[in-house]
Amino acid sequence: MGRRTFLQGSSWFAIGAYAVPTTRWLAVPDDTGPAPRISHPGARRVGRADLAELWDASQEARGWDSKFGGGNWKAGAVSDCLRHKAVPLLRGTYTEQVGRDLFTAVSELARVAAWSAFDMGHHQAAQRGFGQSLRLARAAGSMEAGAYTLATMSLQATLRGYQQDAVDMAQGAYDRARHIAAPRVLAFIELAEARAHGKAADTRAAATALAACEAHLGAVRFGCRDPEWIAYLTHGRISADGTEIHRDLGKPAAVLRWDAEAAVMPSGVFPRAVGIRAAVVASAHLGARELELGLTMGDRAVTILSQVRSTRAHDYLCSLNHELTPWASEPRVNDFLHRSGPVLAAA
Repeated sequence: MGRRTFLQGSSWFAIGAYAVPTTRWLAVPDDTGPAPRISHPGARRVGRADLAELWDASQEARGWDSKFGGGNWKAGAVSDCLRHKAVPLLRGTYTEQVGRDLFTAVSELARVAAWSAFDMGHHQAAQRGFGQSLRLARAAGSMEAGAYTLATMSLQATLRGYQQDAVDMAQGAYDRARHIAAPRVLAFIELAEARAHGKAADTRAAATALAACEAHLGAVRFGCRDPEWIAYLTHGRISADGTEIHRDLGKPAAVLRWDAEAAVMPSGVFPRAVGIRAAVVASAHLGARELELGLTMGDRAVTILSQVRSTRAHDYLCSLNHELTPWASEPRVNDFLHRSGPVLAAA
């Protein structure tokens, strides 16, 4: 998983590439035996400090990804960490428990790297990374980590137009993890399913999955065992996704209601998410024939996303520009297209 190899993947997405890793994980989601390669004579001894370093690396990468997009200069550091730090550790010597925790940590690193690649439109690289993450979670015996990765793969499939496959992935992940995973992880899985139903314009199924997502998040209590790597999933984040789900369902009034719930998200911490939401809300206003409000929110999206290197985020601006076609003769619309042009060109 060298940096050059990982980041130069094709923009083509092949849903069939997920058939084998998904089927294997659903059939046998965790290895029941000891963690692989527990002892190598003469190899380095792996301890808790090494694991902490890997988790710190993935947490830092998630933060930079959220703030600056998958094309930020730190994204390559994740692949470097996988190649130069994580892989040598996998060849080390460790106890069974440390081995399982090690494979879980490396699984999350691979998932973060894959998400960054996906965010920049490198879909084949992302698919390889997600597949590796799923296999590492299986080697770790972590149903929870595997379900989280599979739900992330579901999101990628949804955004590439494979809604039914995305639903199947999310439902498979939930079915396997529902008695094991922490509430916040289950909430994320249900959110991924809701996104897929929204894209498929299935209002009832989307509402059911979104309600289940909120119920799981509501079950999180102080002192509840909850992985640190999913602490970002809050009601504000769910509400932000809710705006997009209802945009896809063609319900502009519902988009605005969910947007009000998500307003607490600070643009300085999550500029990509806030910029995408602004574009989605702008789209909802245009759907309601409210051009002035749509342009106001569109301007906000352009301002915020101009600071983000994310092909995925800039696709929302492309869609917004297309939705302005009925008003192409309006001077205000031409001004907006002129301002958004350089941002899209830079992407």
